Amino acid sequence: MTTTDTVLLVTLTVLLSIWVLLGIALAIAALRLISSVRRVVTKAESVIDSVESAAEVFKNTEGRLALFKLIRNIVKVTKKARRNRK
Repeated sequence: MTTTDTVLLVTLTVLLSIWVLLGIALAIAALRLISSVRRVVTKAESVIDSVESAAEVFKNTEGRLALFKLIRNIVKVTKKARRNRK
């Protein structure tokens, strides 16, 4: 092997090593990003469920006895939520 071949081999080896290390670092960063996105989606789903429950409570509270209807709907929703948890 000549000096030129040796220098080229060392240079390519260093570049390949850097490329592999960068690839590993990017893969780890991508996995962490995916994990955090999953947590955010889970939180968003629970928030959506809460909003749907709140909307269901207020859905039928029109008219003269709105306060009593609201309380009745809240009781219904909490009973329904307890049944779904079991």
